[in-house]
Parts: sequence; C-alpha cells; structure tokens
Amino acid sequence: MTWGNKKRLWRTLVPKLAVLLAFGLTACAQTTSDKMNAGQSESGTSAQNPNAAEKPKPKVIGATQIIEHPSLDDAFRGFKAALQDEGFVEGTTVLYNVQNAQGDMNNAQTIARNFVADRVDLIFANSTPSAQAALNATKTIPIVFTSVTDPVGAGLVPSMHEAGENITGTTDTHPEAIQKMLAFIVREMGLKKIGIVYNPGEQNSVAQVDAIRTIIKAQGYSLDVVEASVSNTSEVKQAAESLVGQIEGYYVITDNTIVSALEGLLAVADANKLPVFTGEFDSLKRGGFAAYGFRYYDIGYQAGQMAALILKGERNPKDIPPEYPKTLHLAINKTAAKKLGIPIRPEWEKEAEFIE
Repeated sequence: MTWGNKKRLWRTLVPKLAVLLAFGLTACAQTTSDKMNAGQSESGTSAQNPNAAEKPKPKVIGATQIIEHPSLDDAFRGFKAALQDEGFVEGTTVLYNVQNAQGDMNNAQTIARNFVADRVDLIFANSTPSAQAALNATKTIPIVFTSVTDPVGAGLVPSMHEAGENITGTTDTHPEAIQKMLAFIVREMGLKKIGIVYNPGEQNSVAQVDAIRTIIKAQGYSLDVVEASVSNTSEVKQAAESLVGQIEGYYVITDNTIVSALEGLLAVADANKLPVFTGEFDSLKRGGFAAYGFRYYDIGYQAGQMAALILKGERNPKDIPPEYPKTLHLAINKTAAKKLGIPIRPEWEKEAEFIE
C-alpha cells in the first residue's frame, strides 16, 4: 500500500475509533452508576433512609443494692434471669448499671439520684433502704423492688393489693412465715427463750420483731424473746455472744445487716450448741438449722417478670400489684442437725425439704 493510501485509511478509521471509545466509556460509566444505585437500594443508605440501619437502643436498668450478701445477690440473679427469659439480653437489649451502697443509707440516696440524672429506663431496688431511696429520688421513673419485708410500712405502696404510682415489686416475707416458724420453735423444739439480733435502723427488721411479739402473744406461747441490737456488721458476733446463757437458740430474721455477717453469729451458735432458725433458705444453707421460707432467687425472678412488662410498654408499675413469695415450706439442714445432735423426726420427713 502506498503512503497516500495509508493516509486515506487512517483518516477514515480515526473518527470511527473515537466514536467507539466514547460509547465504551459511556457504557462503563452507566454500568458503574447502575451498580452503585443497586447497592444503595439493597443496603438502604443513610442518604435515602437515615433510620433504616439504626438498631433500637438497649434499655438501661439502674440496679441498686444496700449491701452485698448471698440472699440479695441471688435475688438479683433471679431478676436478670427473668428478663433474659423475656428477651432482654444483657449487653445487647438491656444494660445494667449496678451499684452497691455498702450498708450506708446516704450512699443509697446518692446512687438513686445519680440514676435519675442518668435517665435510666427503670430502677431495680434490691432491699428496703434501696427502694426508699429510689422513691425519694423520683416519682416518674419506674421502680421495681424486691427483698423488701414490709412495703406498706416502708411507705413504698398503699397496700399489698395496690402498687404506687411508679413503684411495685416483691416482698421477702410471707404472711404465714413467722407464724409457722414460731410454731415449729415452740411445738416441735420445745424452746422457751429465743434470741434475736437485729438492726433497729432497718424498718423491715423492726416490723418483723414486732410481728414476732404480736404472734407470741396472740397464740399464747410461753416463749421469751431476748433482743440484741447492732448498727453495723462488725457488731454482729459480739451481739450474738452477749445472748449466750440467756437463750436456747437464735432466730435470724431477714435483716440485711445480720445476714451480711451471718458467719459470726453462726460461729457463736456452733460453739455453744445453739440451733439457728432462719427466715429464708439462703441463710439456712450457710449453717442454720431450720426455716420456713422461700428462695430469694424466686422473688427476684417475680420482680424481673414485672420489670419485663414495664420495659415492653405492656403495663405501668401502678397496674401491677406487689406480690408475696409464691412458695413457702419447711426446710431443715441435716448437717446442722447432726452437729447439734437433733434427731430428724418422722413427721418432719413428710413435710420438710432437706439440705446437707
């Protein structure tokens, strides 16, 4: 081909190549744009739907406890288990801000005020002082309590059939618990003098001691109650020792201060071969002899079920009446009975739950 022919061919091809190149670039751009649009449509970008990718915020529960001891700890475990069963998964759909007042009411008040400032979704109050502090701090944030002996006397609810405006929960006493325990002490054990160590600064403890005296008088029991008071856990063992020689056994009510330092009282009881009767099963497992009671885990679980209804928006606290423990029965610690030389009677075998 001559040079002139080559030049003419090149002039013919260049425009065509330019057209093809332009078409190719346009097609690529269109394909890329289509893919980007398709990706945006599938994922729902924030530009098109700003809320589509957002997950619901977890509920925040402020958990306040007056002091650390096994009974209250078990109640909290039961509370969380109930919420878990209702779909509130810790760390995902619910967060817990757990605070312990270390037995100090001023700390309990501060904890409650901080929860209000943080605008938690619900307050779980584990003990009478914790519940009182929470109610003093807020009349709007829902409060669910447990481990409260006398919710009415503590000013938390109008009655055991009616909740407060923003508060409800479960009590750690059963209407028949003290009556049945005293009947066992008098009729089955034949005791004449029983010692009670308690903290008069705890309203729930005062209510129980008053109930014990009222029942003894009403039933005509020949049973003397010898009291020793304490203000903190460090005084429990010494107070127990002060009763030795005056009593035939101890009755440990659901007093937070005493239960927190129960080992001190048990050591005194063991050294002097004195039976210890308790108001609940957790203290029984730690070395008590017998109890008519319930499990703190169970009343915590009941409280958790109430909290789930509130957090789901299905009920308001005022629409959920407070509850007693749902179960009550006799339990005997066989190990403690053996130490004390107390034989297990056949009639107890039929009625009681036994622990080792």
